[in-house]
Amino acid sequence: MPGDWIIEIAGTEAGRRLAMILALVAALAHATLGAMQKGRHDPWLSRASVDTCAAIISIPLIFAVPLPSWDLIVLLPGVMAIHLVYKWILAMAYSRGAFTAVYPVVRGTGPLATIVIAGLVFGEFFSVGQWLGVALLSGGIFGLAVWNLKRVDVDPAMLRAALALAILTGLLVAVYTVYDAYVIRVAEDPFTFIVWFFFLEGFLFPALQWRRWRQSGEPLRPLLVRGMLGSVVVYISFGAIFLATRLDKVGEAAALRETSVVFAAVIGWLFLRERIGVVPALLMVVIAGGAVMVEFA
Repeated sequence: MPGDWIIEIAGTEAGRRLAMILALVAALAHATLGAMQKGRHDPWLSRASVDTCAAIISIPLIFAVPLPSWDLIVLLPGVMAIHLVYKWILAMAYSRGAFTAVYPVVRGTGPLATIVIAGLVFGEFFSVGQWLGVALLSGGIFGLAVWNLKRVDVDPAMLRAALALAILTGLLVAVYTVYDAYVIRVAEDPFTFIVWFFFLEGFLFPALQWRRWRQSGEPLRPLLVRGMLGSVVVYISFGAIFLATRLDKVGEAAALRETSVVFAAVIGWLFLRERIGVVPALLMVVIAGGAVMVEFA
């Protein structure tokens, strides 16, 4: 099976190193996707186009992986439901608040909740040093959120709603991370889960947004172009973190993935001509240091 080598190195030192690399790749891809979506299209339609194109990419890949077992088939509807709710709430948050305000809150909430839930589900243990790293990482991310909020001119009521939705989204990130990690362990081949995840999930959210697109008047071609580019990035992002959680601790992979905030700032500086500033730069050093402590403490 294509994923035999992943199963063979899971739990070994080689698997741990690969999981670390994959989590960082997922972080970079996630930040890239966020930058691609930033301010260009309706967030609902943008995500729908990405999902549609990811499903199309998955069609030929279905024939390259083993068929899902009955145990995996039973669990897949739960995966679809959790991710659908996650994307719905995230789109609601982006519709009410600026990307720079919402994104750090989501990413700061995610690792804290993931580590707690993963500890309950998988019995994962974090050392005191690792918990300190988590505190630095999430604290730095929330610090970025506060810094960005001071520079956002928005209705206070709308902002409160956006932040509440962002926190809820972060909790949903933790739920889907742990549930997906459980399901990919059940799959006989991890790549079967990845391919079928994108194939099945790719049609659900777009179908619910069809009417919204018809009413919006947005031209289809630019959405599909961005969707095709985004689908490749989202395949890398989610595929990498799926494999990372199969290879090593779910909590460690989740924490490393949240360095996407640092990657997002660097991408914004290099390609979107956004200034970082001294305080955000120092906070990003704290985030990176926290991630290092989570992995090596």
